[in-house]
Amino acid sequence: MSTTELLRREWTTFRRPGRLIALGAAALTVVALGLLFTSGTRSSCDGPCPTVPITGDGSLVSDRFWFLHSDLGREGGITVRMTSMTGTITYPPPSHDRIVPGLVPWAKAGIIVKDGVRPGSQYAALMTTGSHGVRFQYDYKHDVAGSTGSVSQQSPRWLRLTRSGDTISGAESADGHQWHTVATATLEGLPDTVQVGLFAASPGDLTLRKVGLGGAIEEVRFTQAVGVFDNVVLTGGASVTGGASGTWRSDSVGQMNHTDWEKYHNASGAVDKDGTITVSGTGDIGPVSEEGARTIENTLPGLAVALIIVLVVAARYGTRTAGQTDDRRTIVARATIVGAASSVTGLIAIGVVLPVGMAILNRNGIPVPPVPVLTGARVIVGLAAVLALCAVLAYGLGVWLRRSWAANLVALSLVALPYIVTGFPLLPDVVSEWLLRLTPAAGFAVKQTTVEYPQVTAHYAPSAGYFPLPWWAGLTLLCAYMMIVVCIALSRSPAAVIAADASSRWTSG
Repeated sequence: MSTTELLRREWTTFRRPGRLIALGAAALTVVALGLLFTSGTRSSCDGPCPTVPITGDGSLVSDRFWFLHSDLGREGGITVRMTSMTGTITYPPPSHDRIVPGLVPWAKAGIIVKDGVRPGSQYAALMTTGSHGVRFQYDYKHDVAGSTGSVSQQSPRWLRLTRSGDTISGAESADGHQWHTVATATLEGLPDTVQVGLFAASPGDLTLRKVGLGGAIEEVRFTQAVGVFDNVVLTGGASVTGGASGTWRSDSVGQMNHTDWEKYHNASGAVDKDGTITVSGTGDIGPVSEEGARTIENTLPGLAVALIIVLVVAARYGTRTAGQTDDRRTIVARATIVGAASSVTGLIAIGVVLPVGMAILNRNGIPVPPVPVLTGARVIVGLAAVLALCAVLAYGLGVWLRRSWAANLVALSLVALPYIVTGFPLLPDVVSEWLLRLTPAAGFAVKQTTVEYPQVTAHYAPSAGYFPLPWWAGLTLLCAYMMIVVCIALSRSPAAVIAADASSRWTSG
């Protein structure tokens, strides 16, 4: 019998109404739960919701800071001496709004060149940070380290940004005489006139509160950073002092001074006193690290249910057909049919719910980061492939173990349980990460679309949508599990057992 005829025969055997209904129910569950969840997810703000900054390439970013700025032409720059960087952290109730001095690691204050004051526009900045020394950052995703150490009156830091056309260079000095170039960036398409000046920003202080069996959920506390500058020299623009201070403007980029702390204690802003400029601000300048993960997850709440259905159908099919043939080709053909049917189920369901769900979220006012076409195709096709591999794995367990309850138990424990429990803040992060390194559930890393940025403080954990392995490594691990189980199942087939017995008798004889 040819391979095509064998596959056609096995497909005819597989397509019983019960199995097709189960796979159809799996697909409908993915679509229905995804559309139901996204339709019920809406933005809720007291008044108009703040607009999430969007860059030229469509990426969602954080862009909120206080900016003391002036015009800068195509040639010029700014030089400052920074003598202090301090900050505050506000503890919410039940700590009774306790306010303590301190800087979060990625608090930042320094100098910046920016294409206007619109949030999301191009920029290049040279700054000191709370715990990471001097950094040169540009266009939200790029970060270059300079010298280490903190800033004080006894140990000031000189900073300089120089513009030449579209090229911005950042340099630092300990004494204002010997300079070291930190980095250079090219910002394509900068207008002839940009804004240059002093800034301060401080992202929220991220803490993790223990829940469940050791899991963690994020809590963010309000923070503020304060930078003190002097010896400000601007070339290609206006001087801060010396009669030209009126050409400088003090603005917030993004919304600021709306919190109780800023209203009643210390508002963000800039103060010039006798040539010493103090700039205070909150917020951050950088990529939004978690939106992509959460958006994808919001469209796929039914995937776990579909996975369980696929595993049970495949495992039962394996146990029911295990003793019907002693032909390895037939077993492989059946595994192929099971995998193909599961793949089509996932391809249709995820191919529908992902784009439609993201469109619904966008319509409901939820910020939706752009997903490149190739990335979206990788998620849809990859998850369909993962369902197919999981189905073949469960089928192999059914052929191997010959008992439906045992095959179901092993398949659900190996694949579905790790995938489900790591999606919630139930277990300690380290346990969840190891489950997704060691079990076949690692294959679901194909749905991750977000990037972990070192310069962004976030909860990089499975419960927040981050997998410890890259998508290709997770898929490889799942393939390895599937191959091992199928090989064992083939070795347990009646023909293999008979051949092994005959070989043993021949050797002993």
